[in-house]
Amino acid sequence: MTAVETQITYTTNSYTIQHEDAYMTQEEDWDRDLLLDPAWEKQQRKTFTAWCNSHLRKAGTQIENIEEDFRNGLKLMLLLEVISGERLPKPDKGKMRFHKIANVNKALDFICSKGVKLVSIGAEEIVDGNVKMTLGMIWTIILRFAIQDISVEETSAKEGLLLWCQRKTAPYRNVNVQNFHISWKDGLALCALIHRHRPDLIDYSKLRKDDPIGNLNTAFEVAEKYLDIPKMLDAEDIVNTPKPDEKAIMTYVSCFYHAFAGAEQAETAANRICKVLAVNQENEKLMEEYEKLASELLEWIRRTIPWLENRVAEQTMRAMQQKLEDFRDYRRVHKPPRVQEKCQLEINFNTLQTKLRLSNRPAFMPSEGKMVSDIANAWKGLEQVEKGYEEWLLTEIRRLERLDHLAEKFKQKCAMHEAWTAGKEDLLSQKDYESASLMEIRALMRKHEAFESDLAAHQDRVEQIAAIAQELNELDYHDAATVNTRCQGICDQWDNLGTLTQKRRDSLERVEKLWETIDQLYLEFAKRAAPFNNWMDGAMEDLQDMFIVHSIEEIQSLITAHDQFKATLPEADKERMATLGIHNEILKIAQTYGIKLSGINPYTNLSPQDISTKWDTVKHLVPLRDQMLQEEVARQQANERLRRQFAAQANIIGPWIQTKMEEISHVSVDIAGSLEEQMNSLKQYEQNIINYKSNIDKLEGDHQLIQESLIFDNKHTNYTMEHIRVGWEQLLTTIARTINEVENQILTRDAKGISQEQLNEFRASFNHFDRKRNGMMDPDDFRACLISMGYDLGEVEFARIMTLVDPNNTGVVTFQAFIDFMTRETAETDTAEQVMASFKILASDKNYITVEELRRELPPEQAEYCITRMTRYVGPDSPPGALDYISFSSALYGESDL
Repeated sequence: MTAVETQITYTTNSYTIQHEDAYMTQEEDWDRDLLLDPAWEKQQRKTFTAWCNSHLRKAGTQIENIEEDFRNGLKLMLLLEVISGERLPKPDKGKMRFHKIANVNKALDFICSKGVKLVSIGAEEIVDGNVKMTLGMIWTIILRFAIQDISVEETSAKEGLLLWCQRKTAPYRNVNVQNFHISWKDGLALCALIHRHRPDLIDYSKLRKDDPIGNLNTAFEVAEKYLDIPKMLDAEDIVNTPKPDEKAIMTYVSCFYHAFAGAEQAETAANRICKVLAVNQENEKLMEEYEKLASELLEWIRRTIPWLENRVAEQTMRAMQQKLEDFRDYRRVHKPPRVQEKCQLEINFNTLQTKLRLSNRPAFMPSEGKMVSDIANAWKGLEQVEKGYEEWLLTEIRRLERLDHLAEKFKQKCAMHEAWTAGKEDLLSQKDYESASLMEIRALMRKHEAFESDLAAHQDRVEQIAAIAQELNELDYHDAATVNTRCQGICDQWDNLGTLTQKRRDSLERVEKLWETIDQLYLEFAKRAAPFNNWMDGAMEDLQDMFIVHSIEEIQSLITAHDQFKATLPEADKERMATLGIHNEILKIAQTYGIKLSGINPYTNLSPQDISTKWDTVKHLVPLRDQMLQEEVARQQANERLRRQFAAQANIIGPWIQTKMEEISHVSVDIAGSLEEQMNSLKQYEQNIINYKSNIDKLEGDHQLIQESLIFDNKHTNYTMEHIRVGWEQLLTTIARTINEVENQILTRDAKGISQEQLNEFRASFNHFDRKRNGMMDPDDFRACLISMGYDLGEVEFARIMTLVDPNNTGVVTFQAFIDFMTRETAETDTAEQVMASFKILASDKNYITVEELRRELPPEQAEYCITRMTRYVGPDSPPGALDYISFSSALYGESDL
């Protein structure tokens, strides 16, 4: 035992004790005024006298008056020999004053040799019978030999004794030990100490808080009779004193501590078992939580993937947009919580494995198909299907949009063509030339030529109709059967028109030689009116043509083409006036020469009124077309604003996420200071990232507006919403994993007693050989690091070490694995042998333990845990219900029976 440096200063009225250890610091404030209190002096006299006699009687003597009986130094030297077990120098036998002083000095020198420094005190005060100095000297002896060596859970002396009392009396009602004076006045604390260790001596349930004297006397009598602790206090003195003397109480209570010291070994063993069992229960709970969370996550993935793999397209745009909205809801609402669950699952798994490793338990092996790698593979499959599903949705929406446009265009062109062909077959089937005059025949011939010209002009429209129908079929239009039927009818009709036209021409040419009269002006009108009429038909068709654009440039191209068309209107108006001028010339000639006209142009069905009506229609459609184009310009400008708005945010958020990822990847390497400081820094990083979530949500809102506006490209940024989402999810996962790594390092440090300086040295070595600065070392760098730290590595030994630090054969060594390896062989962890030894203490050296012993020595929860898991002990002379604690201890650590 190392002597503790103690210094005691005596004065004429009081004394103080100075000690370098913590337990003595409170004694430095020994209250001088209270020492003069007669009640305290009386308590100290009685207590110290009884304490001294409890030791002197071992030598067959005792004292009656504490200040008188120690004056000659003989009994003082005898007391020190009894309590220390050592021999003091031979005392002087004389009765003179100097003999007494010499004997007292020998006793004081012995006290000093035990590390107690006495200042301003001589043997004269003791020889002269100074009560205060004598009591102070005895208190110093009590502190040094009865209280100083008390140690409870890293606390010693007074604090250790107080902690011991608090722990022993904690379960008892009406007991709250906070000090060594008023906490003991009602006597319940003393009775609780006795009952805790010897419940057969006191019936605690019958004690009353309002009977302090009875409680104190009960404790005093039982302690003196059964525990060999003399009565050192008077119940009346303690009860009637406002604040009982602390030294007297401490002296008396210390006797209980030493009397029950043997029971502390069993309590320590019980505490060790409780600690081991608590760790085991917590680990089992974490395993059950992991299995439950993994099962739920895998089940959700199993249900979600078939939904995302469903590629059955809807037939309408509304239905497909609803699918897109459902998918957006899945990405916004349903998936984010699962991302958190996946991250939490990995964190729980790593924490569990770390705790198992730190507590020397076997590694946790999840059920088949529920490994972290299995969940990662399932999640990867989910994201692959998810990406394909979104691309399919957008492709289908574009296809349906194109189909709707083509179908409407098909209907419009078919309607115009069917309107034009209406009655043409009947007209071509007429045989009016058989009874016509020559002029009429010539007119019919010219009329037929004009019809052929008109027919040829409509060939492009028929080809356009067929091309649109073919594209609708290629795009899998849902009503393709109706389109094909209508297109086939038009094509059949067109072929029939060609056949009828050729037959009529043959007939007219056959009789043309018989009919030569022709009206040149009608012919000229017909020839000029027909193409002009076709031009107006084409113009009306173009002016009413539907369009779909996706950019400002495309709509500007349409506006340019429309402006070019408007520029041709003056020239077309001249053509119209020239054509109408021919008809006016016919009227003028007829009027001039008195020719009676039938009013019908024999060469064309077009009349000047038809030309004027269509011209008015063209002029009416031009401003309507202008309005449609301007409205589309406004829509495209709004779309462009949405693109720029999204790009402005995405071009900020994307680099921000990348920067944070790079900062986090270097944070564990670059951050200096303790692990707690690193943890605080990482928590600040995490909070900053969480606070940034509002920017992601705002960008999601802009992205939704873009999708609702059917905007599919954005030239202002290279970032898509998918890039931002993936980067954000990776950022959250990375910061969570980094925090978990630091938490595991803290667990490792605390569990294995690693100092901050050792961790800093490990970090410095790791960083020096982490050449890529990514928080991982290659095997070659790891070998170089070990060699630099003094390891003599052969190929076989290095291969063995690599299986420890890289069990999954990933080809890299993380800092956590490096720390685990560096602390593995020096860690002080519980072993199966230690737990068995603790159980053997509780079982009083038997090879089995009973249920009653477990319930008496362990808390209820840990006791029931052992009872339900221990197997029945089979052996000679074992009582019924005996339990096998040896196999149970081995099973805790995954070992076979020792």
